[in-house]
Amino acid sequence: MKMQNFKLKESGLNRFFGPLESKIMEILWTSPSEMTIKDVQQKLDEDKAINFNTVMTVMNRLVDKKILQKRSVARSFHYKPVITIEEFMDTQSKELTYDLIEQFGSLAVTHMVDALDKVDPELLDQLEQHILLLKRDR
Repeated sequence: MKMQNFKLKESGLNRFFGPLESKIMEILWTSPSEMTIKDVQQKLDEDKAINFNTVMTVMNRLVDKKILQKRSVARSFHYKPVITIEEFMDTQSKELTYDLIEQFGSLAVTHMVDALDKVDPELLDQLEQHILLLKRDR
């Protein structure tokens, strides 16, 4: 599942989703079980009142995007994420990395390595170990 609209200037889930989509996904990813639209709306209402139909529309769009799945239970629908947040972030970071390397080649790799050293020098050591393992397994 590749998200089409990555927003560079945003952070966290807002890089992949709109603001309401992000809040809904956070709620569902932290929930131990499936939730109804009403459940999600009530959680959202804790911060700011939001219309039931708006929540329903956004959640059904997330189903269309194959981010959520819904199933009919009695007279309502129950929603849950298709994958965990960890799986989502892993997939998206992998897709972004492949896209950057495909478009910018070694320049992207060089900038990533430079960023590793600035963010966390230990990441550079982890990268070195990973590269050695990859070379050894060839």
